Amino acid sequence: MPQGIRDKVVILGMGCSKFGERWDMDADDLMVEAYTEALADAGIETKQLDAAWLGTAIEEQHVGKSGVPLAVALRLPYIPVTRVENYCASGTEAFRGAVYAVASGAADIALALGVEKLKDTGYGGLPQRGRGTLNNMTWPNLSAPGSFAQLAAAYRAKHGSAPEDLKRAMAHISVKSHDNGARNPKAHLRNRITIDTVLNAPTVAEPLGLYDCCGVSDGAACAIVTTPDIARGLGRRDLVAVKALQLAVSNGQEAQHNSWDGSYFATTRIAATRAYREAGIEKPREQVNLMEVHDCFSVTELVTMEDLHISPEGRAVHDVLDGFFDADGTMPCQIDGGLKCFGHPIGASGLRMIYEMYLQMQGRAGERQRKETPRIGLTHNLGGFPHQNVCSISIIGHHGA
Repeated sequence: MPQGIRDKVVILGMGCSKFGERWDMDADDLMVEAYTEALADAGIETKQLDAAWLGTAIEEQHVGKSGVPLAVALRLPYIPVTRVENYCASGTEAFRGAVYAVASGAADIALALGVEKLKDTGYGGLPQRGRGTLNNMTWPNLSAPGSFAQLAAAYRAKHGSAPEDLKRAMAHISVKSHDNGARNPKAHLRNRITIDTVLNAPTVAEPLGLYDCCGVSDGAACAIVTTPDIARGLGRRDLVAVKALQLAVSNGQEAQHNSWDGSYFATTRIAATRAYREAGIEKPREQVNLMEVHDCFSVTELVTMEDLHISPEGRAVHDVLDGFFDADGTMPCQIDGGLKCFGHPIGASGLRMIYEMYLQMQGRAGERQRKETPRIGLTHNLGGFPHQNVCSISIIGHHGA
């Protein structure tokens, strides 16, 4: 039986660039921006790093193959650098590599950095390219909005949700995220919006409207991790620890026969169950204080609340409309603005989520800071499409909590 990594690794420092249309910077500049903050926060020198992981999903567009771009940009001291990619979970995949290296004893201090430079590509959405013969044959007309619109339709049919109720709950999610993002100087979009604006926006793929979709941006985020003993030796006291890291990857079952009804994410349910067990969480609705989830579309966030075992099945609509996930609610979700307001530079998003948890737990989130400092936070990344995806879940909390 795996022992897990609970409390074996702590975050020594984190950094995050401003997300947005960073026309004045290339990927190297964004990496340096995030790393400079993380290094100062950690209070160490580059020469103290033992290993590094670089997460980036569409590397051909900006950094190229291998770990060399990270080593060159940060002038790393000839240490091992590994580039990883796992769809939208690429940032948390880099974090997982660094955390596992420290937990195993292979490294004392390790770096995880995620970056993506997408605005320069000229695409309105994510750049499109072939991903192999199978995908080219089976996904020729697939679009992200279309796929997640089908998720909304399946959820609505399964739970008998009135179309106007689901649409209003989705709009509430978007309004809530924009309210939160307006208080975050590093967010791409900082404009507040109204329910009526969302409901009356042009339809992208029914029932998803313009404001139900997250955008594309440039950004980078990074974490420096070590052991609790080393962190204390460096003078750190209020330690933020990794409680669990879990990754679940679709095996094709959802797409290949009808045992899956299309109304939920199988990988999220599996990864969540494993993560809670690893972290020692038995009642997530009561024990988790804060969440950042993969809100590529507003309906994704809604369905994820049930897949994470926070809302009972079929009840997420009610929890959303009741304000349970608002910034001043019981369990805020996307308190930093989420993908909706940061955009989605793929390799950076997962680490950006962890960055917010880290700030909140240290009481350093500024205008967004919760009145009661969170003890347990959860981040969730979903890469791919409802029928074929990867799901990564991180649980972060105060050491020993």
